[in-house]
Amino acid sequence: MLGELTERQQAILGLVVREYIETAQPVASRTLAEKYRLGVSPATIRNEMAVLERLGYLTHPHTSAGRVPTEQGYRYFVERLMERAELPEDEQRLIRHQFHQARLDLDQWMRLAAAVLAHTTHAASLVTAPKAQRARLKHLEMIAISDTLILLVVVTAEGLVRQQMMAQPQPPLTQETLNAVARRLNALLGGLNRDEIEPLLPALTSFERAVGQLVAEVLQRVDSRRATQVYRDGLLHVLRQPEFADTEAICQLVEIMEQRALLESIVEEVLAAGGVQVIIGGESRWPQIGEVSLVVAPYGVAGYAAGVMGVVGPRRMPYGRAISTVRFVSNLMSHLLASLYGAETPPETEEEEQ
Repeated sequence: MLGELTERQQAILGLVVREYIETAQPVASRTLAEKYRLGVSPATIRNEMAVLERLGYLTHPHTSAGRVPTEQGYRYFVERLMERAELPEDEQRLIRHQFHQARLDLDQWMRLAAAVLAHTTHAASLVTAPKAQRARLKHLEMIAISDTLILLVVVTAEGLVRQQMMAQPQPPLTQETLNAVARRLNALLGGLNRDEIEPLLPALTSFERAVGQLVAEVLQRVDSRRATQVYRDGLLHVLRQPEFADTEAICQLVEIMEQRALLESIVEEVLAAGGVQVIIGGESRWPQIGEVSLVVAPYGVAGYAAGVMGVVGPRRMPYGRAISTVRFVSNLMSHLLASLYGAETPPETEEEEQ
């Protein structure tokens, strides 16, 4: 629970956070007095900083005369003092252009999203591939391989392609006939999941029923996938920060980037909460990431598929820049996925309080 601060205390806390984010050096009262012309003496600023320290918003490392923000100080800054900002228009145009230049390919979109997030924020990025609540058929094709074999190609709504061999009926069907059957089944089964397809099978011809059953089995295997692919980028951006000269901080960063159980617990919470989430290192939910902060957001299309994307960096993260970037890219990806699925355009992602 964040306590109320006076207007002057809020101003001083905001300046300490911004100054520390920029310099990575403890902030002294004299620095604020000389740089920002607050109209009060360094002694008055020092007294207010001492109050902020007693309240838990600031601390001072070792015997340094300067202060640095605590996780509570960062939280107050993010929720109370930081103005909402959008990415500059020229950066938005550049990012849109990059995505529109990319092929209509989900894997390439994920890699590009990770690269854009890392480059724009100078942080590490994580993007989980969108996972469907239930896999749905987007399209199927059948290719006559021989007089005895047919290659069945199944494309799901989330862009996965699966191939399955099946026996040719006898006498064998021509490619023209296979194309006609595929068109009929696409019209009948397109957009459906396994449970929606199976009740329709008895009304089909024996061959169509065999194809439909194989499609249902493919979708069942997709549904049973447990591992979610994660795209990463920008780790070197973070490792260059002074906080990560310490081995413990590096271990915390690697745990977030590589430890699947931790990442999945974060993903589940972000998907449940919705909106942009700011997770500040040291807060009680994940004590093992004390030196690391995340700005993350869900993306996707309701009822089809959803994933999570975000950036990872030191607690001394430029939160405004990170939030505006994650919000923009997650909204852009949601709209691209809506076009891929032929779904209604999703609402814009908003920032949620944490």
